[in-house]
Amino acid sequence: MHRRTILATLAASPLLAARQAKADTPGVTATTLKIGNTAAYSGPASAYGVIAKTEAAYFKMVNDGGGVGGRMIEYDSLDDGYSPPKTVDQVRRLVEEDQVAFIFATIGTPTNTAISRYTNGKGVPLIFLGSGANKWGDPKNAPWVMGWQPSYRTEAQIYTRYLMKTKPGAKLGILYQNDDFGKDYPAGVKDILGADYDKLVKTASYEVTDATVDSQILSLKEWGADALLTAATPKFAAQSIRKTGDLGWKPLHFLTNVSIGVGSVITPAGPENALGIISAAYLKDPTDVAWKDDPGMNEWRAFMAKYMAGADLTDTGPVFGYGVTYSLHQVLKQCGTDFSRANIMKQAASLNKLAVPVLLPGITVNTSATNFHPIRQMKLQRFNGKSWELFGEVLGGADD
Repeated sequence: MHRRTILATLAASPLLAARQAKADTPGVTATTLKIGNTAAYSGPASAYGVIAKTEAAYFKMVNDGGGVGGRMIEYDSLDDGYSPPKTVDQVRRLVEEDQVAFIFATIGTPTNTAISRYTNGKGVPLIFLGSGANKWGDPKNAPWVMGWQPSYRTEAQIYTRYLMKTKPGAKLGILYQNDDFGKDYPAGVKDILGADYDKLVKTASYEVTDATVDSQILSLKEWGADALLTAATPKFAAQSIRKTGDLGWKPLHFLTNVSIGVGSVITPAGPENALGIISAAYLKDPTDVAWKDDPGMNEWRAFMAKYMAGADLTDTGPVFGYGVTYSLHQVLKQCGTDFSRANIMKQAASLNKLAVPVLLPGITVNTSATNFHPIRQMKLQRFNGKSWELFGEVLGGADD
């Protein structure tokens, strides 16, 4: 039988017709599923690069187990240097040239802000992106965009409620990155303080291109702040902690959850300078002895030993990377064999009390057609000089 005849015979089969239909779905072939990502492997937020490396390792684990929906995952992750213009170029390449099925876990608020209108307009899922900006939970206006971690605004509300309870009338200084990531923190504080905001709060912003935040920290100290909220990425968070120590200033210090890594932030800042800092957690801390025999963290440690050998086990980045990819894995399993963009988005918005091994007890992943904020609760924690210690109950923000 000639080759042309073989092809004609196969073309008449329902199986091949189905495969041809799948071939018309971007990023999907009969044997592969291509996922796109950009990450800060270089630049001012390069500490986050390990997250994408963890995601790639997780996908290798999935492929070693036979893939998902009969397909092997191809993870196309490109460096954007935490530079929004570069993110735009890289995402356009992923969508238009590499033909990925969707974009997953892109790191950073300014970078995701630069691409979200484009991906949403193209009907390309931008899911479980690496930013807690409150705006990523807007299914009405951005039906193809979904975050994963708790909203920064919710986090700030939790800190403010604690401050009002423990130090009523305290003056709060806020150091924040001048973008949608940083601005969510003053907004969350204002949600709680209301009319008292202007008399109790002073803010100081910085640009991601700045060399240091030393002058901003000094200005907040001189204003007379009793408490400090640092809403900064790891490099600048470490600078903030070190500068308060250098000044001998000991405010009640709150630190954004995105910069609590002992290896990437606390150690460079000097653990002695971080003593007593309060943050909010939704992930288990790999340095906390409370999780020494925890089944979920043992699962993570086994994964790290096999697929991320040599990585820093005190860093929270790989914990985040594992948790967010575990959540995506569930979405892909729910897709069955239909990896159309519409079904991927539908399943991402259909997670019900998903228990993720690295999430704190009592916190689950929940989404729906009207809820694009998958994780809505956190728990307070305090740095004891070596690790973070949880205290109090699981808390929600103003809407919970």
